[in-house]
Amino acid sequence: MGMLAYLVSLAFDIYIGIIVIQVVVSWLIVFDVINVENAKAQNLVALLKRATDPVYKPLQKYIPPIGGIDVTPIVVILGLSLLQNIIIGILI
Repeated sequence: MGMLAYLVSLAFDIYIGIIVIQVVVSWLIVFDVINVENAKAQNLVALLKRATDPVYKPLQKYIPPIGGIDVTPIVVILGLSLLQNIIIGILI
């Protein structure tokens, strides 16, 4: 794999990892494992929100929650994985 393809793949993998971390943190908050009144937890949530909201917000207008669960992260991960495969296929 060329260096550019590797870097593009790494960028996609890192962003998908950020999405997974955001989902896990949101569930830990729901189950009261993480206290959102903690300053460090607030900073982490704010950081993850700043990283994911630019992608989530436009899609959430068209993807309603299913049974109260936001499925936008799943759609974004699937879309990013597809886009990653297409771009890497072009670069290789």
